Amino acid sequence: MWLSFFLNMALPWRKNEKPEVTRSLRRYRRIWRFSATLTLFVALAPLIVMAAVTFILYQKTLKTEIMYDISSTLSRTSWSLEFVVDERLSVLEMLNQEKTRKEFCNNLQLAATLKNLKKSFGGFVDLGLINSDGQQNYYAGPYDLQGENYKDQDWFSEVKQRKVYVSDVFTGHRKEPHFVIAVMHELPDEDFYILRATVGMELLNELVYLPGQGRADDIFIINREGILQTNSIFHGMLLETCSLPSMEYSNDDEIIDNFNQEGISYSLGYRHIKNTPFILIVMKRRTDQVKHWLKSRNEVFFFLLISTLLIISVVLWSSTYMVSHIRAADQRRDHMLHNIEYTNKMATIGRLSAGVAHEINNPLAIINEKAGLLKDLAGFVEDYPHKDKTLHSLESIIKSVERCSIVTHRLLGFSRKVEFRRESINLVNLLNEVMGFLDREASHRNLKIYTDWGKNVPLIVSDRSQLQQIFLNIINNSFAAVPDGGKINLYIQVGNPREVSVIIKDNGSGISEENLANIFEPFFSTKGEFGTGLGLSITYGLVQKLGGRIEVQSKLDEGTSFTVTLPRQSPDQGEKT
Repeated sequence: MWLSFFLNMALPWRKNEKPEVTRSLRRYRRIWRFSATLTLFVALAPLIVMAAVTFILYQKTLKTEIMYDISSTLSRTSWSLEFVVDERLSVLEMLNQEKTRKEFCNNLQLAATLKNLKKSFGGFVDLGLINSDGQQNYYAGPYDLQGENYKDQDWFSEVKQRKVYVSDVFTGHRKEPHFVIAVMHELPDEDFYILRATVGMELLNELVYLPGQGRADDIFIINREGILQTNSIFHGMLLETCSLPSMEYSNDDEIIDNFNQEGISYSLGYRHIKNTPFILIVMKRRTDQVKHWLKSRNEVFFFLLISTLLIISVVLWSSTYMVSHIRAADQRRDHMLHNIEYTNKMATIGRLSAGVAHEINNPLAIINEKAGLLKDLAGFVEDYPHKDKTLHSLESIIKSVERCSIVTHRLLGFSRKVEFRRESINLVNLLNEVMGFLDREASHRNLKIYTDWGKNVPLIVSDRSQLQQIFLNIINNSFAAVPDGGKINLYIQVGNPREVSVIIKDNGSGISEENLANIFEPFFSTKGEFGTGLGLSITYGLVQKLGGRIEVQSKLDEGTSFTVTLPRQSPDQGEKT
């Protein structure tokens, strides 16, 4: 549909055509559609495929990049967490093995040990020694916790079972968030004591902080019950219950590409930290990630759109240009064939006219000779009966023969085919000669012929036979257009010193505006089966060959006016006009 619309807009030769002419143009429409469609397919298919492949590859690359970013963040941060916790746990185990209980049973020595731990490793808040009854007998730290009993604490039970324990984050007696690292030392008498260290939240917060973290990222720690062990940007504060579902245990990194929560899509990765209750979670909002993808997608789409529009414009223009030139070439060929056909027709008519003229001339010569002889005899004989009447009749016969001779000579002169020959021509005489062929029809139909040749009509240099054909065709059309008793006016105007204009105007039926644009087209006729459609087409070509131009003005039921403007010096046939 859009191709047909563009075709109607782009190809002016499709407009204002008669149905039979439009039918003859279907071949050009098919050529245009086929060439445009095929070229567009060949040009656009690789471009679209390339854009689609680029689009898919970029999506995959973006997805891979996001997965890699989450995986590397998980690996880096989880390794740091495991290292920090194992390091402090190892330090406590070493102290527990190297030092005796007696050495820990001194607050000053315990404070010195805590100072060394802070200086060497950092993160430690306090250090305490707890007996098997849960009583903290010795303590070094900023809080007044000596004498506190932890027998009923969950972590105390865990230490007795595991001997080594890392707790999740809780507030406890300090009313401040922290987590505990504790190791148990068994005594020979089946008694034990626990060396317990508290680690502050600054250590965890430093580990889960991403230097390049933006609002699109969220990295935090939860325990296995889903309690937040650090603050989260999107899922709550420390020690609040995280809104995420429980994470299945895994020794490796787990990444969920499209994790939906409350209508928001994330890429989520998590990992269980060894020897701890901690689960490290890294999240990226897909909407923020997709912004980069959308930007690249829009760039690809914009490039595809501009390229497509440019290709379509070039293809449609080139197809239109090609088909128009094909049609112009076909028209030139058809015009030549029409000229040949018309020339053959005129040659046939000319040969027929010449034969008829010669056949008539011979009897006319005999009639003229015999009439002259009779006239001489009647003139010399004094007592010739009815002498005056006979002489008058013979004079009429001789004049009629002369008139017929003039007509046959005109017919021979007009029908004679000669090469293009430039000669000085008096337009008034030439037009009178042409009208002489039509006097009989004008008289029979009672047509009124008005002429206004003006004064001082200059001679022109042109081809006589072609001018005769031009004006005979136009005047014949005027005769066909006017009814009996109609009127035809012929004018000669000399306005431009280099040109002469002949105007032939009638008061006939006129030509509609729709048909006016096509009257010089070959085989276009408004006379139905009585017209060949070649007369004005040939006339138009002849006027151009002679270096002139032809213009027409017409209105329905008012008449038509043809203006033939000729140069005073017609160019040679080989020259451009």
